[in-house]
Amino acid sequence: MKGDPDMVEIHDVWKSFDRGRIEVLRGVDLRVRRGETVALCGTSGCGKSTLLNVIAGLEYPESGSVRTAGRMVGSERERVDLLRHKVGFVFQLHHLMPDLTLEENCFVPVIAAGGKRDDAMRLLHELAEATGVSHCLKQRVRELSGGERQRGALVRSLMNEPELLLGDEPTGALDEANREKVFAILLDLVRSKGRTLVMATHDLDLAKRCDRVLRMRDGHILDAA
Repeated sequence: MKGDPDMVEIHDVWKSFDRGRIEVLRGVDLRVRRGETVALCGTSGCGKSTLLNVIAGLEYPESGSVRTAGRMVGSERERVDLLRHKVGFVFQLHHLMPDLTLEENCFVPVIAAGGKRDDAMRLLHELAEATGVSHCLKQRVRELSGGERQRGALVRSLMNEPELLLGDEPTGALDEANREKVFAILLDLVRSKGRTLVMATHDLDLAKRCDRVLRMRDGHILDAA
C-alpha cells in the first residue's frame, strides 16, 4: 500500500538450512520506513544476505511474517510480482550476462515485467548518464571494467523503478576508488528518487552514510552500530 509508512516489516523470522541443522536467522524483527536507507553490518555468516533474500521473497522463512512494499510475501506468484515490480537487487558480483551488451542486459528486467520499450529507453539513458556508463551501453559486458560492470548492474536494478532497493555487498568486489564512487552514486540515486535502501556491507565507513546502521551477529539484529 502506497500510504503505508513501512516499506519492510518483519516479525519473529526464523530461517535455517540443511534441514534445520544450520540456524541463520533467529527470531529477527525489523521495520524499515519508506524512503529510509539502512545498512546491515556484521561478519560473514551472521545472516545479512539471508535476511535480504527473505525480504525480497527469494527465500522462505520457516516461521514469522514478512511484509515488503505493502504486501505479505507468500505465494510464488506474489514473490515473482514483487521482484518484477517492487524490488531491485544489486549483488556483490554484477551477474550481468557477459556476451550481451550493457544495454541488452538492462532491458532484461523490463522485458520480464512487460514494460514499454520507449519509456524504458528514456529511463535507461537517464540512469546511464547519472551513473557514468552512457559511453559503454553498446559494449559487451565482458569488455567493461569492474567499476563499469557494477555501475551497469545498479542501472539494471533500477530499470523497473522499484520502490525498494536491496544491496548485498554491492561495492565489495571493487577497489577503494571505485567503491566510493559507486556507493556515492547509489545513495544519490536512491535519495533523489525517494527510494528505500537496505544494504548489507562490511564497510562501516560507507554504512555510516546511511540513515541507520544495524549490527547483526549469529542470526540476530543487535542494535545500532
